Amino acid sequence: MIGFSNLDLMALAFFVVAWIGYHYAVERGPHAAKSLNMRMNLRRARWVQEALNRDNRILDAQVMNGLQNGTAFFASTSIIAIGGTLALLQSAERVVAIFSDLPLNVAPTRTVWEVKVIGLAMIFGYAFFKFAWAYRLFNYCVILIGALPPPDSPDRQEAQRAVHETIEMNVAGGRHFNRGQRAFFLALAYMGWFLGPVTFLVFTAAVLVAMYRRQFASDAARVFGYPEERQ
Repeated sequence: MIGFSNLDLMALAFFVVAWIGYHYAVERGPHAAKSLNMRMNLRRARWVQEALNRDNRILDAQVMNGLQNGTAFFASTSIIAIGGTLALLQSAERVVAIFSDLPLNVAPTRTVWEVKVIGLAMIFGYAFFKFAWAYRLFNYCVILIGALPPPDSPDRQEAQRAVHETIEMNVAGGRHFNRGQRAFFLALAYMGWFLGPVTFLVFTAAVLVAMYRRQFASDAARVFGYPEERQ
């Protein structure tokens, strides 16, 4: 690739593999069931099941409102991040000149800088689509919660089908929200590329370890551990 060294390409490949590998480990891997996200999905299912037994579901609607507000905040932040990133394209010559004056030996060409900036914008664009879709799914979930039959409904099969639909919609919304946040975290790693391929590798590894630890070895993850896991 014009303007990029072999080390740059290796760092980029490591970044892509790390993203895909983490996605597999957290969502589909052999230990995915022990991840914090998956354990929270079980609590989402319990929440919806409990909602079926309540006559008044205002509390459930308020909880969903909180989820929607948080998702809307991140979606708006993604748009701002995209705009700020694309604004860097207009300052390419000035930025290249600034990097040339730094004693870091990482001065990029205009083409290299623009390619890196476009890549960062694409990551934020991916995050926006995930957050926007998660917001929509949570909106659907509010409707499904409102459509849950009353606790004394004689048709238990229909009631359980409605619960299943609501759970799946809630879990899907959470899954896309988590993927959007994952893109945000990895965008921080990607920014290391602006300081060189070695920094890119280090930042990617550091962010990957931090995310993996939060899912499997953090205090939050241990909250849901079995008694033998807490010893």
